[in-house]
Amino acid sequence: MHYIIVFKSKLRPGIEVEYGARGEQIYQLAVGMPGFLSASDYVGDDGARVSIVEFDTLENLTAWRDHAEHKKAQQEGRDSFYASYSISIAKVERTSDFDAATKTWTKRP
Repeated sequence: MHYIIVFKSKLRPGIEVEYGARGEQIYQLAVGMPGFLSASDYVGDDGARVSIVEFDTLENLTAWRDHAEHKKAQQEGRDSFYASYSISIAKVERTSDFDAATKTWTKRP
């Protein structure tokens, strides 16, 4: 069992370069956090963004949420970067993976 954060956002116009640089700093911070499993970012043609971040435990996810530099970045996002955003947190009950290259399918409770 692990936890997934789904962060959906829209940026304000004209801040993409600045946002990208700050985002890379925060990504590097997240990767170094205990319990970090993965992160993926997607941007739609309409500018809608989705980030999916995974942590192994609620405690480690909470530590990430409350990390001082992350808190600072959260405020910067509200003040300067985001036109809108929403955050959802989900507890993963089961996972399935398929890999055509190895012809393996795994299920984890």
